[in-house]
Amino acid sequence: MPTPRDSQRIVIAGASSLLGAELKSLLEESRFAGWDLSLVDEETAAGTLTEAGGEPAVIQPVEEGTFSRAKLVFFAGSPAFTERNLASARESGATVIDLSGAALSVDGVSVWFATDDVGHQADKSKTLYAIPSAPGLAAAKLINAISRADLSRLALIFFRPVSEAGRAGIEELETQTSQLLSFQSAGQPVFDTQVAFNLLDHYGAASRENLQSIRARIRREVSSVTGANRIEPSVQVLHAPVFYGYTFIAIAELNSKPSKDALIETCRKVGFTLDSDAASPLGNLKASGDSAIHLALPQDDPRPGAWWFWGAADNIRLPATTAIKLAEKLVE
Repeated sequence: MPTPRDSQRIVIAGASSLLGAELKSLLEESRFAGWDLSLVDEETAAGTLTEAGGEPAVIQPVEEGTFSRAKLVFFAGSPAFTERNLASARESGATVIDLSGAALSVDGVSVWFATDDVGHQADKSKTLYAIPSAPGLAAAKLINAISRADLSRLALIFFRPVSEAGRAGIEELETQTSQLLSFQSAGQPVFDTQVAFNLLDHYGAASRENLQSIRARIRREVSSVTGANRIEPSVQVLHAPVFYGYTFIAIAELNSKPSKDALIETCRKVGFTLDSDAASPLGNLKASGDSAIHLALPQDDPRPGAWWFWGAADNIRLPATTAIKLAEKLVE
């Protein structure tokens, strides 16, 4: 059923998640303030009391008719939740914007980066969009910048915060930290291993969190911008014992030999926030609550043409802001 052209209804599916809550907050501060906002989620989250538009609201389960007459549907929950409900959302005639990663494997999906000359234009004929994760957005922006300097090879390591596992992940790190400092055994129902005070290349075998799956998602996201004329980067993802914010380190090998100033200017032009204050080191906290991707000044390597990059981005705010930018373009 086609959606009425004058519809002002938005559905956030996965509204109880950190990403869903951020989307709701940003929508209420955007041009969509005043639109009819419906909040839905998994059965386990249904009945949760929240607010929307300054009024009390209850998160509802997905039912028949949940998506009818919606202009926009945002998926901000788990990939499994998106997979179960994506078909009915699309059948409603709404434009679907997926932040869960599930739509990346759907034929015809448009991956939107909001990066100069990379997925920047919103094709209004499309009805399904995927918003990359914070690592995918950061990698695409870095590729966009340094490809202009004749990129030969790029490798990136992303350090994942526990908030990517939702509120349960945050609570587990908080609890483990307290218990370990009190010399108590640490519970580990989410990650099946000690995540406090610990860097890891994988979680426990019983954990539903999987760093290899996260790495595969980033690779799929980045592959949509590399194409035939750009270098496919090597990507690794590690657990970091922090609550919020991805950090990343990258090394780029260039066939050309640009100056440091030239690289800085190129990175600034594509939209990075360059942090040059030596008295205030760049870390995940500096990017907290910011929709920009922060980048420290590039450092050269003894090998000619090789450069190191260190960056940080808010894992919740960055993709949510990107999704709102897309939605605004779609209704222009």
